[in-house]
Amino acid sequence: MPRRDERELLVGLDIGTSKCVAVIGQVMPEGGVEVVGEASAPNRGVNRGDVVNIDATVQSIRRAVENAEQMAGCRAQSVHVGMSGTHLQSRNSTGVAPVRGREVTQKDVESVIDAARAVLIPADQRILHVIPQEYMVDGRDGIHEPVGMFGVRLEARVHMISGSESAQLNIRKCVESCDLTLDRLIVPHLAASEAVLLPEEKTLGVCMVDLGAGTADIAVFRGGAVRHTAVLALGGNLVTNDISVAFRTPHQFAEEIKIAYGCALPEMVAASDVIEVRGVGDGPARQLSRHTLAEVIKPRYEEIFRFLRKELQRSETYEMVAGGGVVLTGGASAMPGVQELAEAVFEVPVRIGLPQNIRGLNDLARDPGYATAVGLLLHGHRAAPRSIAGQERHPSYWVRRIKEWVAGNF
Repeated sequence: MPRRDERELLVGLDIGTSKCVAVIGQVMPEGGVEVVGEASAPNRGVNRGDVVNIDATVQSIRRAVENAEQMAGCRAQSVHVGMSGTHLQSRNSTGVAPVRGREVTQKDVESVIDAARAVLIPADQRILHVIPQEYMVDGRDGIHEPVGMFGVRLEARVHMISGSESAQLNIRKCVESCDLTLDRLIVPHLAASEAVLLPEEKTLGVCMVDLGAGTADIAVFRGGAVRHTAVLALGGNLVTNDISVAFRTPHQFAEEIKIAYGCALPEMVAASDVIEVRGVGDGPARQLSRHTLAEVIKPRYEEIFRFLRKELQRSETYEMVAGGGVVLTGGASAMPGVQELAEAVFEVPVRIGLPQNIRGLNDLARDPGYATAVGLLLHGHRAAPRSIAGQERHPSYWVRRIKEWVAGNF
């Protein structure tokens, strides 16, 4: 077993609308990833995926990372960060390049990808991901690994995701203000897909929906490749707001009620079940039926699912998901009755996506709210795993260590 300071570690940081989640994973000798530390902290600095308060976001990140570090017994340096928001845009593109020799080389693949990404995007946008869908060699399609094939014309179909440059800079500032180095920015729908989707689902056709507090992130797969992605400003906070208004209770109490007693289908709860609802200020608490709570929750979830279905129909991808159906993940998908209600609206099979292909803390495997954070670990591991102990330290890291040494010795 390697010493603790020699472990090859990865850090995933999911900066969400309601909380920041930090997960530290250890790369195992056989190639898997084992979670050795995790923590979350409430976040009041993000709205619908966009940073609106730098200081509040920095505090949330710092608290989550420090608690995860304490559990893992290490110092986090480089982090893979999930970034959502309605500023994200996606498009499919095609590139063409001649084959320099009669045999396709890796340079030819890089050239055709560069040609596919050479599309006009808004001046304030920067490309985050260019994901190959398939290649064609001399008109023969359905090729996923063209290197080594013979031909004279290589084409590539790719899916591109871009995001606001200012939003990316805000995320970077928040991360670096916590004495961390931003390794990669990854959109949550791709990260969560790594954690919850099965290869068979990606081949048959599936829609993964990461339903968080502020946004619903969509990723549609078919033939093993991404066909469509989108971000809608719909999430669990809308449900919380409905509860707050309907029961005349502050937002934080409405959130507690939703988590503890919420159900998306009234028929799943007994009318005799009673819950206590706190009033505003010094107002007295009231007793209300849990069935009434479900009647407030159901219409909002129905509306969210209808908008998601319309997005699939608008993008002409609804028929693609008939084989694998819809996989719901994210914190807002954990409520009882959500799966059954979604099946009624989407009219395809629906399941709740839990983190997979990960070892370590069992609680993470039972909580869809950790899907993005776990997916960031898996995405980072697949791309290029790095060692925390061996990474070049950010200059502010040494400032922090000196301050800690001075505080501990004087």
